[in-house]
Amino acid sequence: MNVLCGPELLRQAVPQTRTILLKSCLSRPKNFPPGPPVLPLVGNTLQLSLENPLKDFETLRKSYGDVYSIFIGRKPAVVINGLKAVKEAMVTKAADFAGRPQDLFVNDVTKSKGVILVDYGSNWREHRRFSLMTLRNFGLGKNSMEDRIHEEIKYLVSTLEESVGKTMSPQVMFHNAASNIICQVLFARRYEYDDVLIKQIVQCFTENTKMANGPWAMLYDTFPIIRNLPLPFQKAFKNLETSKNIAIGLINEHKKTRVPGEPRDFIDCYLDELEKRGSDGSSFSEEQLIMNALDLHLAGTDTTSNTLLTAFLYLMNYPHIQERCQQEIDDVLEGKYRVSFEDRHKMPYTQAVIHEIQRIANTVPLSVFHCTTKDTELMGYSIPKGTMIIENLTSVLNEEGQWKFPHEFNPENFLDDKGEFVKPEAFMPFSAGPRVCLGEGLARMELFLMIVTLLRKFKFIWPEDAGEPDFTPVFGATMTPSPYHMKVQLRTTH
Repeated sequence: MNVLCGPELLRQAVPQTRTILLKSCLSRPKNFPPGPPVLPLVGNTLQLSLENPLKDFETLRKSYGDVYSIFIGRKPAVVINGLKAVKEAMVTKAADFAGRPQDLFVNDVTKSKGVILVDYGSNWREHRRFSLMTLRNFGLGKNSMEDRIHEEIKYLVSTLEESVGKTMSPQVMFHNAASNIICQVLFARRYEYDDVLIKQIVQCFTENTKMANGPWAMLYDTFPIIRNLPLPFQKAFKNLETSKNIAIGLINEHKKTRVPGEPRDFIDCYLDELEKRGSDGSSFSEEQLIMNALDLHLAGTDTTSNTLLTAFLYLMNYPHIQERCQQEIDDVLEGKYRVSFEDRHKMPYTQAVIHEIQRIANTVPLSVFHCTTKDTELMGYSIPKGTMIIENLTSVLNEEGQWKFPHEFNPENFLDDKGEFVKPEAFMPFSAGPRVCLGEGLARMELFLMIVTLLRKFKFIWPEDAGEPDFTPVFGATMTPSPYHMKVQLRTTH
């Protein structure tokens, strides 16, 4: 990898070669967004931090504006920053920007099946509509979904009660809790927190999301010649096979026990749909069922669990905010057995805290990469059909002028002068437009019910021997807080 080493190549090249390279650097299409000089073969890959490019994206924004271009290998990509540009692309011109690029690491891993990474078109529309309808049929936005979440919260509470007075690591607990809630919808079952199968599938998800936007994925996308080599990115393909085999086992069990027309869960619904359609050449297939189920399981697990981990990291280190939430929760829920999702309207401060946690968690910092479906324009620039679009949500969630305190953890970002909850337009952790996160409604309900229930019963304390907290998350397709421990006490006022 020392043959091409970014700026060093230009410094060492003889003058004639340097001229050729610089000419190559300026070969963007007419009226295409500006960007840094491009090196042959590698594009701008070596100018970006392979570990975490978010700071590089911010630096480039300062130099080239809210809409600029980079090259990942030979492929041009447009990075869009700030509320105005993101809103124009994802909302105003939504259909123009609703595609998915199809020759990337993540597409090869998933074979472009499922609903998250599949390209814009009838296949995607059919499966998104079916997935949303099925989620609603199984309680999304209804009391039955609240019941499912509260059932899982009992296991969270039990795990924490066993740890009262001790120091514990919450990572596995929160991942498994989030996984179990979506498992009940998908497979009509939950798993014990020490179950080998669930540990395996959560580990596969965690490793793959870390790899998806990481250095090995970037090298895979930049140098197609290395794709068959035994390099670390091959682990993602093995992880997907492991996950698929687990899903196939569950689907086969369902085939033996299902009663057609009486679905117990998402898999039964999909099998009913397959039976109804027969061999009509539609996009519904068992392969799609496997990837759809894995997509929904991943989307319903990783983002919620990482947001919960962020929540308690900050609540422990801002104890005055934790205490003020608990006071509001006690006042509103006095005499009530358990919290309901409707109670959020009476808890403006707690609502503000949960939204500020989502903003600061920045769980999916670059969203999922988009692609233009036709020749279009954005902020005055011409963007050809098939151009990869990187939606920098970090730039929106931290944008100066959109937030009272853009660079610090402060619930005042979501409170007006009267202390009432307000949601600024720049709050879009789930992205926006037709490809907005499928599980947004479920995630919002889970976060509120879990955080409120746990704060009502427990006090969370940063361990005395834990040193200074590390608020720097680990970069990947989803941001994960650095591992930490917490101390749990029962609240005497509960």
